[in-house]
Amino acid sequence: MCLFKPVTHVIFDMDGLLLDTERLYTDATQAIASQYSKVYTWEIKVRCMGMKGSMAAQHIIESLELPLTVEEYLEKIVSQYDVLFPNAKVLPGAEKLVRHLHKHNIPIAIASGGAQDSYELKTTNHKEFVTMFNHVVLASTDPEVKNGKPAPDVFLVCASRFSDTPKPEQCLVFEDAPNGVAAGVAAGMQVIMVPDSRLDDKMTKGASQVLKSLEDFKPELFGLPKYDD
Repeated sequence: MCLFKPVTHVIFDMDGLLLDTERLYTDATQAIASQYSKVYTWEIKVRCMGMKGSMAAQHIIESLELPLTVEEYLEKIVSQYDVLFPNAKVLPGAEKLVRHLHKHNIPIAIASGGAQDSYELKTTNHKEFVTMFNHVVLASTDPEVKNGKPAPDVFLVCASRFSDTPKPEQCLVFEDAPNGVAAGVAAGMQVIMVPDSRLDDKMTKGASQVLKSLEDFKPELFGLPKYDD
């Protein structure tokens, strides 16, 4: 069995990891693709998961050959998000883990590729849940995050904002996407991956541990307080 290093701080991705928003992103993107008789495939989606909004938009436009500029695409997609994102649900195991770490005073934060406006929509019904995090870094609208995932910027900025400024190796990252895992590894952090079941096993390389659900996480393996039950 792999020997994990003890950590003191935990950083979570949000989309597809804490909240079931990846399905909503797919529905929103397909709604636009359908206007041009195109299909937003899983293969295209995997490549842009975790990217900053403008970079993901460029990738989708090129992959589907849409007759849109990035600005036009983003305008269309935002109107879809306004309708869909307030319906986001918390994924299995997320609330239990976050509450457990919060209760034991483990510093926790969110590092997402998303933007402030979409974050507000996604957390419409989860305001109390997100208050448990020390801070939230949103790569698409945070001026300090120069490059989106798979670059390490969002995780390094996130770590730097903890009051005690931990070293990268003291931070544990939770991710669902290959771009996010690559970003966490590039930041010098251990990464736990909870991938979509459709993801090819080859795309989970680099993760310290791969789980089917957050419900399967054992905090004590990383020197964190064990669950009480």
